[in-house]
Amino acid sequence: MLPIRRAASVLASPAKRTLPFRGCQRLTLSRSLATQSSFPTIPASSDDVALVSLFDHPSPSFKRSPLSTTGLFGHPSLTYPDALISLAEATLVRAQVLTDRILRARDSRDELFKVVKNLDRLSDMLCGVIDLSELIRNAHPDPMWVKAADDAYDSLCEFMNVLNTHVGLYEVLKVVMSDPAILSTLSPEAYKTALIFWLDFEKSAIDLPAGQRKKFVSLSSDILVLGREFLNQVNSARPPASIKPSELSGLKDTGMGARLQLQAQFTKRDLLVYPGSPQAQMIMRSAPSEEPRRRVYIAANSSTPEQIEILEKLLRTRGELANLVGKESYAAMTLGDKMAKTPANVLSFLDALMDHTRPHAQQALHTLQTRKQAHHGTSTLPTIQAWDRDFYCPPEPPAPPIPLPPLTLGTVFMGLSRLFQHLYGISLRPADASSGEVWHADVHKLEVVDEEKGVIGWIYTDLFARRGKPNGAAHYTVRCSRRADDDDEGGDGIVEGQELRILESQHFEAVKRHRIPGNDGVYQLPLVVLLCEFTRPSITRGPTVLEWYEVTTLFHEMGHAMHSMIGRTEYQNVSGTRCATDFVELPSILMEHFLNSTTVLSLFDIEGTTAVRQIGNHHADPCNSIDTYSQILLAAVDQIYHSPAVRAPNFDTTAELANLHNMRGLIPHVPGTSFQTQFGHLFGYGATYYSYLFDRAIASRVWQNVFSQDPLNRETGEKYKREVLRYGGGRDPWKMVSTLLSAPELEQGDTEAMREVGRWKIQDEVGLPGRH
Repeated sequence: MLPIRRAASVLASPAKRTLPFRGCQRLTLSRSLATQSSFPTIPASSDDVALVSLFDHPSPSFKRSPLSTTGLFGHPSLTYPDALISLAEATLVRAQVLTDRILRARDSRDELFKVVKNLDRLSDMLCGVIDLSELIRNAHPDPMWVKAADDAYDSLCEFMNVLNTHVGLYEVLKVVMSDPAILSTLSPEAYKTALIFWLDFEKSAIDLPAGQRKKFVSLSSDILVLGREFLNQVNSARPPASIKPSELSGLKDTGMGARLQLQAQFTKRDLLVYPGSPQAQMIMRSAPSEEPRRRVYIAANSSTPEQIEILEKLLRTRGELANLVGKESYAAMTLGDKMAKTPANVLSFLDALMDHTRPHAQQALHTLQTRKQAHHGTSTLPTIQAWDRDFYCPPEPPAPPIPLPPLTLGTVFMGLSRLFQHLYGISLRPADASSGEVWHADVHKLEVVDEEKGVIGWIYTDLFARRGKPNGAAHYTVRCSRRADDDDEGGDGIVEGQELRILESQHFEAVKRHRIPGNDGVYQLPLVVLLCEFTRPSITRGPTVLEWYEVTTLFHEMGHAMHSMIGRTEYQNVSGTRCATDFVELPSILMEHFLNSTTVLSLFDIEGTTAVRQIGNHHADPCNSIDTYSQILLAAVDQIYHSPAVRAPNFDTTAELANLHNMRGLIPHVPGTSFQTQFGHLFGYGATYYSYLFDRAIASRVWQNVFSQDPLNRETGEKYKREVLRYGGGRDPWKMVSTLLSAPELEQGDTEAMREVGRWKIQDEVGLPGRH
């Protein structure tokens, strides 16, 4: 199989962020930034200062010229939408030529030695345009470009799907994998790449009879269709809750609550409150009476029979697909190439994490019970219901560990650059974008500069909200790293009459290639795009000032970006973030932990003299452990939904959810509710939802044991870069983690290793759902 491992899909976060809950012990930290760090810091460079100017005072003179000097991302041909269609057609011609070369490899021993390299080239050739199209169709404001990107994406994915079940390619790779002489010549990275292709082919029923392969393709298509239908229903409007005016007496909210009460008095009718609306959120936080909160909760978590049937049909079809390829469940089929390896290992991790987290969550629940008891004046501790949560533990915006000055977007980028300089000897440098190189005036280009090797990649930032742009934050890998000087393009051959098409594709790829000082060979350097939805700076409002959760989001996404930059491998299938699903979030979540260090926060201050202000709240969070426990339950539900149980005729997703909550949960399941139809991750993260908790646990341990005492230590940063980031997905993640943590007992990645990670404490409020 030629996997399309796009960070665009894996690392995107369309889900709306939910704020964590706070409300207990007040912290008394009020120190100045200038006195935070006991470690010497590198002064801000002129490039660091230029980042502040770039993002806080962007030039208004940028205009897209109708006579572009270049095309998108510096490709001279991509100056108009139809050029992308032409590029896709040229790529298909050249990909077919390379496919034919691989299929002929058994005719020449020399060619067999090149099969792994050529498969990786073929994958990169297609993914280079597919990933570009994925970015364009999500970020470009011009509908003509979006339409062209959709067409290019569809045509190339169709060809990719043909290759995924191509028996001839599998047979050639089979010859390679069974030849010890060839395998002995493969580097560890090359062997890992070959193994990825081999395992993905086998997942695609490649070794089954033709009839069963056809059935595999049919079921896979059904899963995609059902998945789209399921996601469409996830965000569909739920019916309103009918609230009597008398039930809103005593609202704690004096703004919107007072207006709602006036509306009810004027209309003399029951209020219709739609789930997810500001009114619904206000009622859940502020209504002293349980009844309106109960009704809003039930309305928000309701489902139609059709919505439940779509999900259950999706799950049954996944189970049927797994059985077709000889696996007992979809989870068993999915987890084989992950760190977890098996569903049993995932359950070992979740059980251990539940056992570790439950006492803390029960203690937090007791706090809520005492608040409810005091509110109602009962003699015994009452039961906390699902609709009590926001009322007794109201959500407040997350906040930094100390008071900080206003953090503008430019200031945060400056701090990121200074942090990377301390850890890795890498900095961010503003770069001029040629006319036609970017898709919107808001987009800024940054060079990622290594102090010894020079430019090692590029980050294009598209950070401001605009109409038609996707919600949330995302990291798109538009171009992966790989070595290109040993491609042997001359051996691909030519097709008479298609010379210009092949040349067009070759010219597209030639733009990507560069020499790096101190490195042998020519490399395709990584290029990523960060999409966020921050408020745009303006003359009247001034620079964009980020809320704390937005600062955390930016650190998270830049963790992915640096993984892409430093994970510069010779094979694109293992470069940067193209690694196991349950490992890919580790670098990004770890980056969030750096924001808990006052030493790191001092990097936001150029002079060390900036006055601080109190922003957000500074409370310990009594409900954080309840949040974590709820995430564990969701991960457990995901495993149940992708277990052999799904094939039973009487399988009922609502009953399974209710049973789990009532047997192992903290808060009872509410009859008549069915949250599972809104659990969108069941499609994109089917059987792997545990991954975020897993990486949170590992990131917490890495932060605590490796970085927390001296977070700007260059030697520590170099160790992390050397042992983890530089490999991308080219090395066993368990070996990387065990080496970094000096924990050889983890290296085998077995059941006990999973259980051990489950026993680790998930530190701090990082890794919020919705940031991928």
